[in-house]
Amino acid sequence: REPSREDAELRAGVVRAYAAAAEHPEGPHPFPVGRAFAAEVGYPSELLERLPEAAVGAFAGVTALAVEAEIRPGEALLDLGCGSGTDSLVAALRGAVVTGVDAGAAMLARARAAAGQAGLAVRFVQGDAEALPFAEGTFDCALANGIFNLNPAREAVQRELVRVLRPGARAWLAELVLRPGVAPVPRNPANWFA
Repeated sequence: REPSREDAELRAGVVRAYAAAAEHPEGPHPFPVGRAFAAEVGYPSELLERLPEAAVGAFAGVTALAVEAEIRPGEALLDLGCGSGTDSLVAALRGAVVTGVDAGAAMLARARAAAGQAGLAVRFVQGDAEALPFAEGTFDCALANGIFNLNPAREAVQRELVRVLRPGARAWLAELVLRPGVAPVPRNPANWFA
């Protein structure tokens, strides 16, 4: 389906919000950002210490996806919605050949700086998750750490993810999901999404 005006406005708002997190991670945001949050969602402190502040200082995922995923050395891995590059760098440290893609230029600038500081060869590409700039069957595996709720074109994102994965590929997707019947969680900066 063609994106509606409302979808375009939502998308622009998401890009602005994440640009603000990239440019001023210490500032107030409607979602958790940074090293302490990355530790809270499961990244081991010794791993976070190995990563440049450019990446972990603006981390805004939902879980320690690159730590939990089965990543094999030499695999072509797509980090969909790579943000500041935390998962991309972890996957590269684990031996994957990583390509990170994100819609936001500010987050990509942080990711590229972090990869350079870490001495890791990670390719970062600006692109839309619902129209990925890659050929069919490019990747062996993929990570998507909290991007589906940020894009109103979820079905298109899913189709594109399947399209760029090789037959038999694996994908690890993490997302925040609320459903009826879940007990309310008190709101505070650490659980804004509740």
